[in-house]
Amino acid sequence: MTPVAGTPLDTFRAELERLRHDAAEALAAATNAAAVEAARVEFAGARSGRLKAAQKLLGAVPAADKPAAGRDFNDTKASVAALLETAQERFARVEDQADDAIDVTLPGEAVTLGRFHPITQTIRQIQEIMGQLGFECVDGPEVEDQWHNFEALAISPEHPARDPLDNFYLAVARGADPLLLRSQTSTVQIRVMESRDPPLRIVSLGRVYRPDTADATHYPMFHQVEGLFVEPGTNMAHLKSVLRLFASRFLGGDVHVRFRPSFFPFTEPSVEVDMEWGGRWVEMGGAGMVDPAVLAAVGYDQDAVTGFAFGLGVERIAARRYGVEDIRDFYRNDVRFLRQF
Repeated sequence: MTPVAGTPLDTFRAELERLRHDAAEALAAATNAAAVEAARVEFAGARSGRLKAAQKLLGAVPAADKPAAGRDFNDTKASVAALLETAQERFARVEDQADDAIDVTLPGEAVTLGRFHPITQTIRQIQEIMGQLGFECVDGPEVEDQWHNFEALAISPEHPARDPLDNFYLAVARGADPLLLRSQTSTVQIRVMESRDPPLRIVSLGRVYRPDTADATHYPMFHQVEGLFVEPGTNMAHLKSVLRLFASRFLGGDVHVRFRPSFFPFTEPSVEVDMEWGGRWVEMGGAGMVDPAVLAAVGYDQDAVTGFAFGLGVERIAARRYGVEDIRDFYRNDVRFLRQF
């Protein structure tokens, strides 16, 4: 478009209308981003675009009509810019959809499935077996007071088990009655006996804490399973039968159980429990008849009922079950190790 001196306003407006119409048609007919770019160069190009030519034609409009012609030119320029933007967005969405499209010819990606930790698996198996034997699973707090962790279990203030170096004490500023992380799940049994009357068949499973040096068989945090059976006429034969039934169901086959005399403040008599595993005897925990002093501490009639209690280390059971030599492997968070279970 060559500027003509004294271009009338009507002629200028007609040229702008043709430009707007042609731009709309070209962009509507564009089938890809390249066609939109070609239309942009044709109509809005900085050097030879038709808008640039129309701007030059504006200079030939009579001075009296220039303000109106300028407004018309700006409107046309804005209209062409809006048409370009709409077309560019349309093809940008198409390209994004193409990038996000699923190629059904590609092989699928395998989904990695998690699994329960071997300790969790062991706890659930223990809960299931003890439930079949008529025991109810119970739970309690991991932060305990002196009464539930020691005194109700007949552990006197001078007993070595209460030494600050053998426990994780909290809130020592409380003085005579500091809190501590429980050192045994027997605390749960005390809490249940305080709130229920016999008969009782319960088993508690959970974390306990002792400041042991970590090695192949010890860890400062570990899991215990403790059983309590309180009924009239209960004796050591019942205790051994329950432990043998548990071991046989957990391991499969006929597992032998052996008692060795021992001492625990809250049982009398007390025994160490050994189980024959793979042709050798393995120490699994402690057990015994509930001390009458413990029954009296929770308000039970020690002349009317008797009971037995046992405590086994879950890590030891899991290690023997799965052939793990070092219980620290359970807590290394090594996925290669955990995938085996």
